Amino acid sequence: MITSTTGPQPADFADVRATNLAVVLRFVREHAPCSRADIAASTGLNKATVSSLVADLIDRRLVRETGLTENRVGRPATMLVLDGSPYAAIGVEINVDYVSAVATDLAGQRLLTWRRSFSGGDSVNQGVAGVGAIIRRVVGRMAKEERQILGLAVAVPGLVDVQGTVRLAPNLGWRDADLGGDLAKALRDPGFPIQVDNDANLAALAEQRFGAHAGASDLIYLTGEVGVGAGIILDGRLRRGGLGYSGEIGHVQLDPEGPECHCGRRGCLEAMAGIGAVLRRIPPPAEIQVEIEECARLARAGDAGTLATLESAGRSLGQGVSILANLLNPEVVILGGYYVPLAPWLLPAVQEELSDRVVASAAGGCQVVASTLGHDAAALGGAARVLDSVDSGRLPGGLSRIP
Repeated sequence: MITSTTGPQPADFADVRATNLAVVLRFVREHAPCSRADIAASTGLNKATVSSLVADLIDRRLVRETGLTENRVGRPATMLVLDGSPYAAIGVEINVDYVSAVATDLAGQRLLTWRRSFSGGDSVNQGVAGVGAIIRRVVGRMAKEERQILGLAVAVPGLVDVQGTVRLAPNLGWRDADLGGDLAKALRDPGFPIQVDNDANLAALAEQRFGAHAGASDLIYLTGEVGVGAGIILDGRLRRGGLGYSGEIGHVQLDPEGPECHCGRRGCLEAMAGIGAVLRRIPPPAEIQVEIEECARLARAGDAGTLATLESAGRSLGQGVSILANLLNPEVVILGGYYVPLAPWLLPAVQEELSDRVVASAAGGCQVVASTLGHDAAALGGAARVLDSVDSGRLPGGLSRIP
């Protein structure tokens, strides 16, 4: 979740009420159970305004009352918690051989988690048709539960510009695809917003809202799929760069004489520490999971060749992480995807490289850990992005503000 070190503050926008509804909703999300008096004291809004805003949020079924508490000085107070039972946020990740879908309620509780095999076909149109069919099933399930869809965010492994156009997704064979527009047509203008973003960006949002380091202001997520990308959160905000292409750490060159990378250069981080380097080849997508499990089995059994390969990959990965630590000084770097099951053998070498290469003492306070969110991180991050939009003021029920 996008947070501020000063806490939520009422903003001075033309639509003050819409802005302050979002302020109150964020406060309840972060501090529930809480009272109207708690909200007024922390936000600076007066009590009458808070009472009016809370009544509006209750009418929208975004907040509900949950009884009285007497564990405070003075009269018992009616406590508030998130409701959101009529709503759902949907996140979808498109990968080389699968599509993951996650739906959550307003509080982030999972309503549905699906993973389906996927073949992108020979064109973007065929890929959109396949993804659209899966999304329609998710939307249908939510409709049966009488939930209004707050929005859909789709994660793609590739370059996605700030308008949401997929400029290049090499592993899918997509280029210059208006994925959001194409999906809206495939879903026959579904009536909810569709956003598209890079998979690492959305996975970073998932970690910040739901992961073991939730709330971290400076966090980097490294994908561990066929490619290696970085989702970067600094000062509590996702950083996409000028055109949206930030985070391509996988194509930072570590060794000009190193192995050839599919981008055409040699010695890129992805070529030296990606899954292809660990497995000594890039197998067909359907075989990657099986080969990763076999690699972990051999490592547990003490196979010397496997351990040496993992140490080498870990050292290269540590070099890449050290560059990030020196440049950005994150609190935590989180390894995701296929790195997670291999983390027990990768992390020691990564930590050694950090100690040797980061200028600041104690690696500048940077921790490197394995994700606890699994392969659904990017899809879950899609749902998180939708919830971020609600937190920013795009509320259901007619009164909204585009941040």
